[in-house]
Amino acid sequence: MREVEITTQPVELYKILKFDSMVSSGGEAKTVIADGLVQVNGQVETRKRKKIVAGDIVEFASEQIMIRLVEKPD
Repeated sequence: MREVEITTQPVELYKILKFDSMVSSGGEAKTVIADGLVQVNGQVETRKRKKIVAGDIVEFASEQIMIRLVEKPD
């Protein structure tokens, strides 16, 4: 499992998949979520705009990421 750092929370699920390059586009992210291929904290998640926060674990295509909040430098 690898960690993905975010500077603000919450972040919508489809954006996490897109920005972390787990999928190639936002449209693809929305499709794989709607098809039930993504899990959040061990549960299938079909809401594209599910709010993801620090500590959440996102799984897709046998890849797991843990979300970690880091503070923005001033």
